Amino acid sequence: SRAEELNAIAEAKKIIVETTSGASKISYSFLQTARSQLRSGTDLANFAALRLVRSLAQKQNSPALALLAQRMGAALRSGEDPFEKVRGLISDMIAKLETEAEADATHKAYCDKELKESEEKEAAKTAEIAKQTARIDKMDARSAMLKEEVAQLQADLAALAKAQAEMDKLREEEHTAYVSNKADMEQGLDGVKLALKVLNEYYAKEGKAHTAQSGGGSSIIGLLEVVESDFSKDLAEIETTEETAAAEYERQTKENAVEKTTKTKDVEYKTKESVGFDKESAELKTDREQVQAELDAVLEYLEKIHKECDEVAETYAERKARHEAEIAGLKEALTILENET
Repeated sequence: SRAEELNAIAEAKKIIVETTSGASKISYSFLQTARSQLRSGTDLANFAALRLVRSLAQKQNSPALALLAQRMGAALRSGEDPFEKVRGLISDMIAKLETEAEADATHKAYCDKELKESEEKEAAKTAEIAKQTARIDKMDARSAMLKEEVAQLQADLAALAKAQAEMDKLREEEHTAYVSNKADMEQGLDGVKLALKVLNEYYAKEGKAHTAQSGGGSSIIGLLEVVESDFSKDLAEIETTEETAAAEYERQTKENAVEKTTKTKDVEYKTKESVGFDKESAELKTDREQVQAELDAVLEYLEKIHKECDEVAETYAERKARHEAEIAGLKEALTILENET
């Protein structure tokens, strides 16, 4: 009944006045609260709500809640509709904390999204640069190898040209000697033949055959015949040697020509291929520079996001738990007040 309620309030008031005179000066100024007519359940509810908020402020180490508790105490001491003032203060604080929690959650979502996207971009750009670098290195290595091959081919061609020039000179010298030697041998052979003819015609005349046989004529003719035979053999050998040397020269010259054509074509193709690799490598290097610039921009943005989002003093989870605890405590205090309406 109402009478019983008033008795309970009177007894509670008496206990508070007798036991909290010292502490009230420090914490709640309950001497003033007692003088502010702590007469009803509403008064006790206000007091309970105040105590809850103050305890919550201490537990959460929250300057904002401590300030709220001070303002609630001031409202209770004012005597001008303290219930509505206290409830309004608590409701405002709940709204403020909920707004802060929502903003913090929004910021956390923003940070998670930006960090995730930026880190994915960093990984993608890094992988792209690695892929481009591998291709560039492969092309540069292939181009360098082709250039070495071209240099070797050009050295081979130079050596081949030198060898061919030496062959040409030697063949010319050999042929010149052949022409000269052949002319000398033919002239000598013709001379010997002519001499034999003269002698043979002479000794063939009537009456002189016996003289030729018994005299020196037969020896001369025999000697000339030997010389003729030697000259004929030497001339044949000179001609055979010339033919063999000429044939060998033609064979080697044709082989050199084929080798020259093949290696010249190889130089042309390998040079063209090397130029192609160099061009593609240069284009890839330009592309890589662009990707590197994009990666640098991503890294710069990541650094900015980390400065903005990295949690040092208090993590998001800790802030979230604190906000939830503060809001829950304030709602409990508000429930206490509303239960007395």
